[in-house]
Amino acid sequence: MRARIVGAFGRNYLADDGSAVPVACVTRAKRSDVVCGDQVLLQPGDPALILQVLPRRNVLWREDAWRSKVFAANLDLLMVVTAPEPAPNLDLVGRALIAARAEGIDTLVLLNKCELASAAALRERLRPLQACGQALLELSAREHPAQALERLRPWLSERTCMLIGASGVGKSTLANALVPGLQAQTQALSEALNAGRHTTTSTRLWSLPGFPEGSALLDSPGFQAFGLHHLSLTQLQHALPELALRMGQCRFQNCTHRQEPGCVVREAVQAGQIDPERYALYLRVLDELLAPRH
Repeated sequence: MRARIVGAFGRNYLADDGSAVPVACVTRAKRSDVVCGDQVLLQPGDPALILQVLPRRNVLWREDAWRSKVFAANLDLLMVVTAPEPAPNLDLVGRALIAARAEGIDTLVLLNKCELASAAALRERLRPLQACGQALLELSAREHPAQALERLRPWLSERTCMLIGASGVGKSTLANALVPGLQAQTQALSEALNAGRHTTTSTRLWSLPGFPEGSALLDSPGFQAFGLHHLSLTQLQHALPELALRMGQCRFQNCTHRQEPGCVVREAVQAGQIDPERYALYLRVLDELLAPRH
């Protein structure tokens, strides 16, 4: 039978096959690349057996010092949360947007805690993204949760969405507003599946109450870095709208936009048409892609 993976807890999975309660399932192999959002074929049993992962529309990768690993599949929207407090991590925001755009996933930046006086400075730093066509919503999830939900409703309806954000920006507040009691449910399920042991991988796909059928939120534990090492130079350049607009305009077709003569991207940076912070992000990611991996 066909089903969608809605829970990944180490080597234990939950799948939605259309029945009222998710089905517990496992893979044949000890190690598995099955992730939340995957469409799979199951062999019924107790637990059911995952026979095959069906072709994915897209994937997102997470990265640590040792390797990159797929952690979500078949997303429609990535919502990247930032806030004026604690100090904004716009590098994480930029990398998340690159990862999503490279996979053809729609993106939405959420400026949370917009009621704070310090939001004005962050708003200004986000203007270059908006100038490139990046969608942005301002929210106050803690102060005005009902209003935040209504602003998000047209973005979330009938879509599989994911929230990403640095620690302290209000991602958990938003997630709990969308799926009341989410953290308590996640903790209870983790303990049931793992006999109370901590798991390094626990991802869950929740249906959104009060939204049309097919509306879902993928909740994943926080992590430090998106996996971008699989990108080619062309994919990276296409994932940054400022660079994508100028593709093919440089003197050299394979221009890296670092030091080549006749580079329209560097000229645009110098002319103030491309934000220096965004260009610096491009150079950092490019250096990482070109560096040898051990």
